[in-house]
Amino acid sequence: MNERVERDWQTAISVLQPSAADLEHGLELHRDSLVFESYGFSPRAAVDGDALAALVEAGASSVEFKEAEEDMFLARMADHAELAAEYHAALDHAGVDCILQNAGEECQAPLQLIKRLGNFTYLTDMLDDFMQRVPTPDSIVAAHQDGKHGLYMSANGVPLTQRWKTVEEELRYVRVLFQLGVRMVHVTYNRRNMLGDGCEELTDAGLSDFGRAAIAELNRVGIIADVAHSGWQTGIDAAAVSQVPIVSSHAGAHALSGHPRCKTDEAMKAIVDKGGTVGVCCIPAFLGGSGDIAALLDHIDYMVNLVGPQAVTIGTDLAYVSERDAQEREKFKVARGRTRFESFWQPDDPLNDPAWREPRMRQSLAWTNWPLYTVGMVQRGHSDEDIRGILGGNILRVTREVFDARQPL
Repeated sequence: MNERVERDWQTAISVLQPSAADLEHGLELHRDSLVFESYGFSPRAAVDGDALAALVEAGASSVEFKEAEEDMFLARMADHAELAAEYHAALDHAGVDCILQNAGEECQAPLQLIKRLGNFTYLTDMLDDFMQRVPTPDSIVAAHQDGKHGLYMSANGVPLTQRWKTVEEELRYVRVLFQLGVRMVHVTYNRRNMLGDGCEELTDAGLSDFGRAAIAELNRVGIIADVAHSGWQTGIDAAAVSQVPIVSSHAGAHALSGHPRCKTDEAMKAIVDKGGTVGVCCIPAFLGGSGDIAALLDHIDYMVNLVGPQAVTIGTDLAYVSERDAQEREKFKVARGRTRFESFWQPDDPLNDPAWREPRMRQSLAWTNWPLYTVGMVQRGHSDEDIRGILGGNILRVTREVFDARQPL
């Protein structure tokens, strides 16, 4: 691909130091497996720096600028052959067959959720020779068998009308989101919302009465409830009231890092007892420890020992970003805005500590290093069958169970 991808690969190799046999077997196992990321982002295009600079010069509002920027990095490759080639190459290098793709901003406004979903609809329509929007578990498998990649859509919030007349009216866009192809949503983001407490709320008060109604509606239409960003008690409560499996798509083991985005043993067991899965992310500040690919493997090992290999997944929470993007962004300057309400982190959160932004950490965990995650699991002694489950079989099972349990709309 390019020098950055090669650098990241060699950084991970230097951490893992696999034997020739483990490297060969791990890479072959990765190629032969259905790799289904439990939460992440497809590769992102370079923005058009000149166009964004023109918007700044014209005095565009922050909303107008943000939407233009987002349209570019999410879908610009659909109209530019060079960016499409880089997008395709990144997918092939990572060996990821399907991504539970975040298609919704960290909010609950239906129009914002639908707008971002539109970007991915356009992207997959234009690049359908190798990328498809896959609406069913069977279509995930079919795309893989056809040698194509798939996006199984997720959203970062339950859509609400914000009218607060009746519970039923407030939740009426849940059905619409399913009809538009969304198959998983966050119950909360970091802060408290009307459904329950997020992971950065110090109270950890759990799921609200309205949240229970929302879980029931998600169950009814066939959307997976994701508590990755929810408080521990919110996740435990959601598992208790849900009639189908729920997930924590991209977190980690709190016992290893102490970060609130990671789940306690109690929270993970509650999710798995409902038939769900618990995913590990690739954010150094959340992983703790060495903050690199070895720390990712430490979390996988811990979670496998705690809840079993059939319940563990990988949701990197990362994206490959075009090598041209940084150069394009040098063409404009925008004032840094305030942190979004939903994205709040406590002032002393490790995410704010520069120590967790050491290049070695980020490079070893790079999204294009997915095959080396597999090599690392081989090194740690996990069986081929268990690794195939962690790479994709486990989250595929949950998607089937939730999709098949839905009620006719």
